Parts: sequence; structure tokens; C-alpha cells
Amino acid sequence: MERKFNKQQKQHVRTGDTVEVIAGNAKGKRGVISEVIASKQRVVVDGVNIMKKHVKPSAQSPQGEIREFAAPVHISNVMLVDPATGGTTRTGRKENDKGKLQRFSKETGKFI
Repeated sequence: MERKFNKQQKQHVRTGDTVEVIAGNAKGKRGVISEVIASKQRVVVDGVNIMKKHVKPSAQSPQGEIREFAAPVHISNVMLVDPATGGTTRTGRKENDKGKLQRFSKETGKFI
């Protein structure tokens, strides 16, 4: 019997993909995905949604410091950049020559 609850869906982006932010303060920015947090449906994109964190003084850093890091963005707010055209595209899944499901661009129809 198939599980109905707590089942994670396949995501349209993966680690290493180049994406463009389509909503929020960082709209229009592009970056590479460094981490996918599937349980929370969020992704960390390099250079997007930069936050600052104040760190107390410690033995390693006696002065204390202000660290900058990329905060997660909801996965619905990013769109994959098609490597062939350079524009954003929606993705789908279809079988390749070997019978394995592979992502493809809905704009051009080519495999990604």
C-alpha cells in the first residue's frame, strides 16, 4: 500500500542548477543552488538573500564578528535557467533513450 502522508515530491531544481529568483526582494537575481532542503521545500542560492549574523566574541575570534551568509529561499520562488537558451524555463519529466526519467525544458523540449 502506498504512503499517503509525509511523502516528499520531486523538486524541479537540484544542487548545482543555475536559477533565477522570480519573486521577493531578490527578484531577477541569478545564482547557483548550493543546497536543497527538501523537508522544508527551500533552496540556498549563492549570492541571493544575503543575511548578516552577529557572533559573540570567543576564543577563536576575540573581537567577535559579523558573518554574512545566504539564507534559504522557498523553492516556488526560483525558476530554472535553461542552459541552451539562457532564459528561464519550466521543466517536465519524460523518458530518455534508456527508459530513465529525465528533466526536460518545456520551452525547447530538450533534455537538461
